[in-house]
Amino acid sequence: MLKKDPLQIIPFLTYGTKNHLYLRGRALEDEDIDLSKKGWFNLLVNSWKRFETDEIRNAVIQINIHNTNFELKTDAEGYYLKDTTSEIDINTDSEGWLDYTVSYNDETITRQIQLNNQFTGEMLVPSDNAQFGVISDIDDTILYTGVTSRLKWKVIVNTLFKTPLKRKALEGTVEFYKLLHNTVNPIFYVSNSPWNLYRYLAFFLKSNTFPKGPILLRDFRTPFDKTPKPELAHKYHEVYNILNTYPNLNFILIGDCGEKDAYIYLDVVKKFPNRIAAIYLRSVDHKKRMKRIQNLFKDYKELPVLIVDDSKQAIEHAKKHNFIL
Repeated sequence: MLKKDPLQIIPFLTYGTKNHLYLRGRALEDEDIDLSKKGWFNLLVNSWKRFETDEIRNAVIQINIHNTNFELKTDAEGYYLKDTTSEIDINTDSEGWLDYTVSYNDETITRQIQLNNQFTGEMLVPSDNAQFGVISDIDDTILYTGVTSRLKWKVIVNTLFKTPLKRKALEGTVEFYKLLHNTVNPIFYVSNSPWNLYRYLAFFLKSNTFPKGPILLRDFRTPFDKTPKPELAHKYHEVYNILNTYPNLNFILIGDCGEKDAYIYLDVVKKFPNRIAAIYLRSVDHKKRMKRIQNLFKDYKELPVLIVDDSKQAIEHAKKHNFIL
């Protein structure tokens, strides 16, 4: 009989307020993925493991925050979500991060559990001194993926056949984001990539020294997915939820011209008037899409919008509008 993998819980970097908890993560078998391993064989094995997940369905888990416990169940795909108001006196670190622990609390589970059944999650509570927030796409905005390539073959090659250490941030993006962050302005990373790539993208962001921020991905749905289909498309849902969570904070939106970011962001401006300070869109190597986006903003006067070829242009524009010093 094959030995079964031990169990783990992966708490996602998320966000909330001093009286609202929004905690997310996933219960899975631990496939022992080492993102630092080199070589073709290890790369292929890790890529396979990221998508061939063995989720722990309907498991009872316990969240502990400052000695206050919450009990809930994972869903049919192993995800947990605690979205609730709270009267807990929340204490965060100097950068606004709240630590919490999550553990299995299910007597029916008899398998080995990693890390002594204590997994640490983090939730960001933005500082009262924040000037604005930033919501940023990842693919082709800060990380080249080739989403405009024919049949998206470059996306497949870059995602499956390159380690995060081999992936390079688009030139100047780290500097731009650090200037925007300025130690207190929260940055939210919203991508259409599936949660299967969470650790891969978190590793990439950390190794390239991007400001730490919540990472918000989507469920990789299959024809056999038993979870309810979301009412809103992923990016709409996440961006709307962030803006509703922080009604007194304005936001800068950053994306690219490759897919739907421009159209989504224009819809956000309509739904949240006077809440968006600026939109930055990185150009892509696709003439038709570039022309379409350029025409879309040709006579747009609602707020500052800049289509950039490099981060230097964005930095100069942000300084001109006093977003950065």
